[in-house]
Amino acid sequence: MAIWAILAIDLLPFYMMVQISFKDNTTFNLNPWFPTNPLTWVWSNWTYGMELIGPYIANTVFVAVTTTTVTLFLAIMAAYFFARYKMPFSSVLWSAFIVLMLMPAVANIVPLFALLKDLGLLNTLWAIIIVGVSVGQVFNLFVLRNFIEDLPKDLFEAAEMDGANHFQQVMNIVIPMSGPIIGTLAILAFLRTWNEFLLPLIILRDQELFTLGVGLIYLDGEYVKQWGKIMAAFFIASIPLIIIFLFTMKLFVRGLSAGAIKG
Repeated sequence: MAIWAILAIDLLPFYMMVQISFKDNTTFNLNPWFPTNPLTWVWSNWTYGMELIGPYIANTVFVAVTTTTVTLFLAIMAAYFFARYKMPFSSVLWSAFIVLMLMPAVANIVPLFALLKDLGLLNTLWAIIIVGVSVGQVFNLFVLRNFIEDLPKDLFEAAEMDGANHFQQVMNIVIPMSGPIIGTLAILAFLRTWNEFLLPLIILRDQELFTLGVGLIYLDGEYVKQWGKIMAAFFIASIPLIIIFLFTMKLFVRGLSAGAIKG
């Protein structure tokens, strides 16, 4: 019973969002808690909601996909370097990366804002991408380095004897054998970027550049009385994450299991 109670509490906001999205204000005020007759559903809420947040979704997809791709590429290459080669200062550099994991991200907001202003990147999507790539490196490096260190050394030695360069070793050995953990890190990076709120709120000014996190809060202020349209927009914004969860759940679990076994 406890599990069902927890599940009901977790799903209550989702239920309310869906059933309110099919109502106009009059119906919502009369009956806020229960669904209405499907024949009376207001489908125009969904059309209007999509028009409101369509540009925000496009901006967020661009930022999330670009950030995830660049983050993983740089993390894989850097983790390969730290795992395979012991340079004189590599241990010091690695320790510096680990220290960065202990720093709260909010402590860097003010200097980060000043830096982006000096670089002329304020009010641009590229600022979010650059910051997202740099922030995501530390955790990805920590996970991938430990994983690559546990890969059989004979594979790399055989590849070197066959004339494979470092990039070829990464593409033909590291990535295929680290597929589940890379997939898990990709999911985490995508979700982190998709849900980013504070940074876009601070650096974005033009409404056409808003990502979902910022755009949705403006819906509440601008259309505060149009609850059906607001809930429809919120549900549409959640659809990409639901799809990602359904199609990548097994990959995510495999990646976590692989990381636990390697650890």
